[in-house]
This record gives sequence, structure tokens and C-alpha cells, in this order.
Amino acid sequence: MHYPQLAAFAGGSDLIRVIGHRGARGVMPENTMEGFAFTLDCGVRLLEFDVVMTRDEVPVITHNHSLTGSIVRDGAGNWLRGAEPKVADLAWSDLAALDVGGLDGRSDYGQRFPDQAFLYGARIPRLSDLCALIAQPGYEDVHLMLEIKSDPAKLQDGAARAAVVAAVVAEVRALGLTERTLMHSFDWALLAECKSQAPEMPTSFLTQLPDNDADLGEDHAAPSCPDLTGSTVNVPELVAEAGGSLWCPYYLDVTAEQVAQARALGLLVAVWTVNEQADIDHIISLGADAIVTDYPGRVQRRLLAQNLRWAEQQVLPA
Repeated sequence: MHYPQLAAFAGGSDLIRVIGHRGARGVMPENTMEGFAFTLDCGVRLLEFDVVMTRDEVPVITHNHSLTGSIVRDGAGNWLRGAEPKVADLAWSDLAALDVGGLDGRSDYGQRFPDQAFLYGARIPRLSDLCALIAQPGYEDVHLMLEIKSDPAKLQDGAARAAVVAAVVAEVRALGLTERTLMHSFDWALLAECKSQAPEMPTSFLTQLPDNDADLGEDHAAPSCPDLTGSTVNVPELVAEAGGSLWCPYYLDVTAEQVAQARALGLLVAVWTVNEQADIDHIISLGADAIVTDYPGRVQRRLLAQNLRWAEQQVLPA
């Protein structure tokens, strides 16, 4: 099946795409409309973000399944304390008053991003909010790498999986964005459901080997990702056999040989999450199609230093 949206994620001989991870998490509050707007203003037209379902089945853009105290403040401006409530146990109205415009610098998570701006009044967006933004004139070239988070408590529940996919697909279709969206996940069963319900949208397969620890303050993907260990496991082949269009490996797990093999299998390769200069240069050298990063500006600068582009119509400075 031909997927027109894949062209926006495909690299070339002098072209590597830049994908803003949760917007531009290194410098702006993650998964916020303010962060997405900043990323788009920087000339980055590919957005990666996370979708979780509320109790009343509203798809919202946030990473963890529970509200993280180092990111979330209540209506009075206080950091959340005590047990972190699950998003799935809260209604959209409960989330709408919370402030996610900054990080608690005393927390381990907050210390990971010392350059992130601190805003007041940034809210957890609904998926529909972001879709409405990029459906406006002037954003026709913006494409979405939409990651559906797989609830560990419902991993084996086929009906729950189908309901989540149906709600997400409905939001994307409502504003005519299916030809600008990739369905993206660590949960391969969920991606199979996406292919069944929305065959017009290609699937992007996230992978991370279990010997790499979860980043501080973040849910680990291991429970939802299939076992990819063992000397006989060939990850690009497995992704291709599952009907994937794009393979998105963790930056410590991918080799030049795997990138070449993925390309030979017809897969695009977007590597996550690449933030440090040496790692950016290494992934550039592998020939990946795209780099997923918390610091879009850093990747832009490294591409320019090597006379490479991140957009097809871009004119390189002399």
C-alpha cells in the first residue's frame, strides 16, 4: 500500500530528517502546545509525542501512565505529592486544571533538563488540540509520529486495545490528518490493531533492548515490547514481517549494518532519542533517515556542519 506520509520521514543522500521528541523537551516543557509551537517555529516539521487515555476515553498527550510529581503542579501551583494518580483513573476535566509548564529542579528528572524553560499555565493537551493546530493553513507540511502508550495493566486485553486505537484514529480522521500521521508504538500487538482499524496509516515500530535501563523519571517500554534478545533475532526482519513501514530503534541498539538491512527491506529508520553531539554525529554516520531528539537545534547545527539538510527545499548557507 502506498503511504504518502512516509516521504516526509525519508532521508536522502544529503538529507536527514529531524523529529522533535515530545516537541523539544530539552528546552521547552514536553508534550505541550507551547513546546510543539516552538519546535515548528524552528523549522522542524515532524513531531513525536505520546498519547494516553483518560477515564472518560479522551486521548491526551502525556508520556507516563501516571502524573509525575516532578512535572505536574496543581491549580494552586504546588508540585504533586504522594502517590502519583494514573491518567486512566482521571477524567479529562481533572487534568485540564493541572500545570505542566516546568520541571521541579530538585528532582532527578528535573536535573536531566536544566535548560528547559519554565512556563506558567501550560496544560496537558488533548490529541484533538494538536490535530486542530496542524489542520490550520500554513501547517500542511507538518507530520505526526503518534505514539500510543500501552497500559501495562491492559496489555493482554484485546477489547481495551481496540478501544484505545478506535478513539485515537477517530481524532486523526476527524480533521483529515491520516495522510500526515504515523502510528507509532513499542506494543506490536497494538500496532497490529492499528493496521486493522486504520490501514491508511503506516506503522512505526519502536524497539529498545532490555539491557538498557529506563531513563530516570520515565516508564520503561520493556513490558510492552516483544523479546528481542538472542543471537538469532533479526530486528529489521521482524519489523518488516510484522508489516512495519518504519523502524525506530534506541540509539544505543542500532548499527550501520542494521540500517542498511532495514533499507534493503524497504523500511525507513528513525533513531531515538539522540541528544549529545557525539551521538548525533554517530547516527548521522550510520545513514539513518531521521533523528528523534529532545534538542532539535543541536541536530540542525550538526547537520549544517556536515553540509546536510533536514528539509527538501532547504537552502544551505554558504
